[in-house]
Amino acid sequence: MMSSNAPSTALERYTAQVLLGDVWQRPLLSMRDRAIVTMAVLIARNQSTQLPPYLERALDHGVRPSEISGLIAHLAFYSGWANALAAEDVARPIFARRGIDAGEPAPAALLPLDESAEQRRHAIVERKFGAVAPGLVQLTSDVIFRDLWRQPALSVRDRCLVTIGSVIATAQTAQLAFYLNRAMDNGVSRAELSEVMTQVAFYSGWSSVYTALAVMKEVFEGRPD
Repeated sequence: MMSSNAPSTALERYTAQVLLGDVWQRPLLSMRDRAIVTMAVLIARNQSTQLPPYLERALDHGVRPSEISGLIAHLAFYSGWANALAAEDVARPIFARRGIDAGEPAPAALLPLDESAEQRRHAIVERKFGAVAPGLVQLTSDVIFRDLWRQPALSVRDRCLVTIGSVIATAQTAQLAFYLNRAMDNGVSRAELSEVMTQVAFYSGWSSVYTALAVMKEVFEGRPD
């Protein structure tokens, strides 16, 4: 006879036994990193109604409130303003219940910029799209890579994980190789990236991740490390 505490549906069984009981416990990616990647996927897919338990889990596993605010602001650019605003609406009452001040922190120095790398990136984009959308190309440099990515509320490593989650969740795999390489350049290991794919598969779907795996395989094969 089944225990009265047993899951009552197939989905509940998979959630309890596979997702929470196995995947979230796997040691190749920290609980903290799993939380920020999962939040990125949910926000990018406009599924913020599912966000509260993961936001709570993030706070419980060391993600600072300022990092969550930085994550949401980052995703405004990568998954759209409305999705980020919806996530802010979910985060605000959770912060309030925990007594967290969600206000803008005092200004801090921007993180260092690899000027030569940014100039190379900008030059490539300028050649491709400068004649088509010069304003967007310039904003990409001035706002995203010279400002957003340098905001100290969230490390470059974490921004890479957040962006990878968002790019896969929205099937923008043409952009994925750049961010996978950027993640590895900023200390994310191959094993961690592989585990990110496993995590994202449960929240974005198997097909989207298998499409992304083809890109990741090419990136891995093209790097000496």
